[in-house]
Amino acid sequence: MARISGVNIPTNKKINIALTYIFGIGPTRASNICVKASIDQSKRVNQLNEDEVTKIREIIESNYAVEGDLRREISMNIKRLTDLGCYRGLRHRKRLPVRGQRTHTNARTRKGKAVAIAGKKKVTKG
Repeated sequence: MARISGVNIPTNKKINIALTYIFGIGPTRASNICVKASIDQSKRVNQLNEDEVTKIREIIESNYAVEGDLRREISMNIKRLTDLGCYRGLRHRKRLPVRGQRTHTNARTRKGKAVAIAGKKKVTKG
């Protein structure tokens, strides 16, 4: 099992798919890494030799922010916005959608499970 950037990538998958298991590497970056390392994208991880794995590891470490570094960078950016008190920072602070989505009916993922309003009674005809 190959270990790159602190992540055990699956051995039976193709290399360009297996690299996407690393946080911060998507399909485009994975294929770019394979081209830079001059590795065939149809090769599977268990078919790679140690030199190819080392080459991939060096390319990722030198050119891309991944895993812990990227997560730290993202959280620091959010902390900076909240400390500034700008609009986006206030939305992060209140745990509301940041990018202009409506909140009257949607935004359940960001706001959490809906809570019933206590004391509200339905009007009965009678």
